[in-house]
Amino acid sequence: MAAKRGTKTSMKNMEKELLCPVCQEMYKQPLVLPCTHNVCQACAREVLGQQGYIGHGGDPSSEPTSPASTPSTRSPRLSRRTLPKPDRLDRLLKSGFGTYPGRKRGALHPQTIIFPCPACQGDVELGERGLSGLFRNLTLERVVERYRQSVSVGGAILCQLCKPPPLEATKGCTECRAAFCNECFKLFHPWGTQKAQHEPTLPTLSFRPKGLMCPDHKEEVTHYCKTCQRLVCQLCRVRRTHSGHKITPVLSAYQALKDKLTKSLAYILGNQDTVQTQICELEETIRHTEVSGQQAKEEVSQLVRGLGAVLEEKRASLLQAIDECQQERLSRLGAQIHEHQSLLDGSGLVGYAQEVLKETDQPCFVQAAKQLHHRIARATEALQTFRPAASSSFRHCQLDVGREMKLLTELNFLRVPEAPVIDTQRTFAYDQIFLCWRLPPHSPPAWHYTVEFRRTDVPAQPGPARWQRREEVRGTSALLENPDTGSVYVLRVRGCNKAGYGEYSEDVHLHTPPAPDTTQTAGTTAVLKMPQWKRCHPLLSS
Repeated sequence: MAAKRGTKTSMKNMEKELLCPVCQEMYKQPLVLPCTHNVCQACAREVLGQQGYIGHGGDPSSEPTSPASTPSTRSPRLSRRTLPKPDRLDRLLKSGFGTYPGRKRGALHPQTIIFPCPACQGDVELGERGLSGLFRNLTLERVVERYRQSVSVGGAILCQLCKPPPLEATKGCTECRAAFCNECFKLFHPWGTQKAQHEPTLPTLSFRPKGLMCPDHKEEVTHYCKTCQRLVCQLCRVRRTHSGHKITPVLSAYQALKDKLTKSLAYILGNQDTVQTQICELEETIRHTEVSGQQAKEEVSQLVRGLGAVLEEKRASLLQAIDECQQERLSRLGAQIHEHQSLLDGSGLVGYAQEVLKETDQPCFVQAAKQLHHRIARATEALQTFRPAASSSFRHCQLDVGREMKLLTELNFLRVPEAPVIDTQRTFAYDQIFLCWRLPPHSPPAWHYTVEFRRTDVPAQPGPARWQRREEVRGTSALLENPDTGSVYVLRVRGCNKAGYGEYSEDVHLHTPPAPDTTQTAGTTAVLKMPQWKRCHPLLSS
């Protein structure tokens, strides 16, 4: 009972694997695309129709032609569109003619049909024959049927020929491709007719051919072409298309692939604890991602608000400067207007001058007129050389924000440094290893670097290569002391900043010179003179 319950649960969890990526319904007569994804034949026809291809909808004989093939028993989308007639499709397929984008009518060499796979979002080449060159996935059809029977999708299978309400189907007919109740089976298989010879089967909604047939020659496939990774029949095998290809009997391909799939599945089932651990780790990563994303949003918002505060403060100071300049100009212009108003007839200055001119006492006149004359002279000069005391233009208050706007437009998240470039002219090895590098011209800056090195002329240890590491190297050079003599070292470096670590540089191989050779000559030790250093270029073989 427990085993049966587990199988039923497994079947329910498998439902998403049985849904067509186009109609999101369970597969019906699925076709295998060259990209190994599946799609319902009817959906594939509709997709090609939307792409403008006509006459390449597949093998018309694979579509049900029985009375059961009605809009009520087929996909809801099929009931809303008109498909080309099967005989017309057959003629177009045999003649190779059709109308689609990029092909001229009557062209002798039809263009390869491109099918947009809805699963991988890639463009798949179907060749010139279109869907008629694809295999039906009979195994997937069987799995869908077992799934329906296992979880009772849609309840019992109903008769496809009954008038509403239909009765439960008791028989199926592979030739008619329909499920019948007893009465409808007798009605559509009258005694004494050719249909009476049809053998009834168990009721089903999926009718398949007995074996997988070659779409090119309509013969049963017997071999597998490893070069093309395609099932072939006997005729395909001897044709020029597969000349020189590695072809194996389908039994060998079946056994090899089944063994691989069994081993892979056994490995997965044997590591369920690891799978669960990784799921927990991914869930924890999701939680951290949500928290980190929220923190990043708050940090960005705070920084942008800070920029806004600086701009607002700057705006206030600039407006205050403009206001002060404006008030100073208005004051000067107001004084000038007051001065000119005094020159009007009847005003204070003119009237006072007129009254002074009436004075007959010469000494008194001279005393009063001397000061008045200076004022009148200044007013006269101002009148003759008139110009406003202040300009009305504020051109000097214009802002040039081109550089700032460019900086704000280019404002973006900090990127990690690009892979450093090893300076081979300044990198060498002797009793010390001196490594020098630089960042590419347009690389983001690096706060510090990590230098990694290891010997390559020692026996490899199991597992990944172990690198020695020097962290937080400031500057663009590093000195590695006391390397082993007569050895080959491989080094690499990468930069780091607030955004994280960048890519590694290309590996550089450096040869350290051999140890000094000491020889005894006449009781005296002679030391062979070694070169001061040995320069080496990246990827130089040992």
